Amino acid sequence: MTEWFRKEFKELTIDELYGIMRLRNEIFVVEQDCVYQDLDLKNKKCIHLFAMENGEAVACLRVIPAGISYPVPSIGRLVVKQSYRRSGYARKMMLEAINIIRNEFRAEKIRISGQAYLKEFYQSLGFKTVTEIYLEDGIEHYGFELVFG
Repeated sequence: MTEWFRKEFKELTIDELYGIMRLRNEIFVVEQDCVYQDLDLKNKKCIHLFAMENGEAVACLRVIPAGISYPVPSIGRLVVKQSYRRSGYARKMMLEAINIIRNEFRAEKIRISGQAYLKEFYQSLGFKTVTEIYLEDGIEHYGFELVFG
């Protein structure tokens, strides 16, 4: 059974943190063959949304307050373990992250950098493309914004 969590960095157990880092490494570094600095000091300032199944992290993202990545809040490091993709986990986490930013942070806008192949997914959540395609860590990305009306 999948359990869902929302925690600030200081609330994460060692096993939860290890599971999140392991999953991000599995997807971003190994699967996508991307060498980058995952431990970028932003994690300590974020809210972490994640799913655990049988003690293993299977999906996660981080909600980033304004002034850390962009002047407005952001969402980053969205990953779902390959065997759990197409299960709705990414959408569920993104909707919760959007809700946190809109209702708790009281923000008017969200800015994200998303991988180009997920353009339709982000647009289905209401994000608009606000940049041309660019390379980030060797992978094609777009800048997206979601403005609350």
